[in-house]
Amino acid sequence: MKHLLNAHDLSHEEAVLILDTAAEMETLTDRSVKKLPALRGRTVVNLFFEDSTRTRISFEAAAKRLSADVINFAAKGSSVSKGESLKDTALTLQAMGADAIVIRHSASGAPQQLASSGWVDGSVINAGDGRHQHPTQALLDAYTMRKHLRNNTGDLEGVKVTIIGDVLHSRVARSNVQLLHTLGADVTLVAPPTLLPVGVQTWPATVSYDLDESLPGSDVVMCLRVQRERMNEAFFPTEREFSLRYGFDSERLARLSDDVVVMHPGPMNRGLEIGDAVADSPQSVIVEQVANGVTVRMAVLYLLLGGGPADEGTPR
Repeated sequence: MKHLLNAHDLSHEEAVLILDTAAEMETLTDRSVKKLPALRGRTVVNLFFEDSTRTRISFEAAAKRLSADVINFAAKGSSVSKGESLKDTALTLQAMGADAIVIRHSASGAPQQLASSGWVDGSVINAGDGRHQHPTQALLDAYTMRKHLRNNTGDLEGVKVTIIGDVLHSRVARSNVQLLHTLGADVTLVAPPTLLPVGVQTWPATVSYDLDESLPGSDVVMCLRVQRERMNEAFFPTEREFSLRYGFDSERLARLSDDVVVMHPGPMNRGLEIGDAVADSPQSVIVEQVANGVTVRMAVLYLLLGGGPADEGTPR
């Protein structure tokens, strides 16, 4: 595997390898000295055409913990804002000797174009493209679920995951459905009809419009952010009505098992798709998802770039 572009591209064996490697990385980074020498001398470029805080910082932290050199390239204030094309930007990064390019772009398919164009020799990692894919988010979500539901071993066979909210605009939902299906989980998507994409019936998931009917028996409940910035029309009458019908509040949480795992990819719209009490409840692993993101991205970078010399403390 040279690139990570799409959660659907991962076989069961590849997905489990990444999760197992992340588990090993986590044990190593629990030490007092968190840095590993695995990618010393390698260069990782964060190429972000869209604003991001969590994902960019997470990839930067992951690369630095593996001792890689990191270059952060933001489109705003750069030559891109002056009209430079993706091709010319890629050729510039290639000339700088980038071993891996982590790209976030508003256009669906931009990472695929970068990987298949021949403009760069290094690995390409999709950090989110339009409404299309966000594979490392799906991996960190699966890793978090596995830690809580499968004692950090095996896959997610038979785990019931309910994903609620703005599926239409969510690359997180698309990636999670594909990866969780690969790992054996049963996924249910719950949203109003206006927030479900065309062709969702072909996805490997059950589709429902009724949240209260879908929640019982859930092992994991994942709320999706309502992406107002991608909405140029009214997708639901009012925020209050959306919250009443599809908001995951403390009353709905109280009906579920105490072992249910509550997740959200962030940032959250508290009081809209998720209640304050739910986000801060003991069942919530939202903050842990952020920490697990660094570990999982370390595993992805390590596996794609082939690791380094067999130094002590480096996974083999």
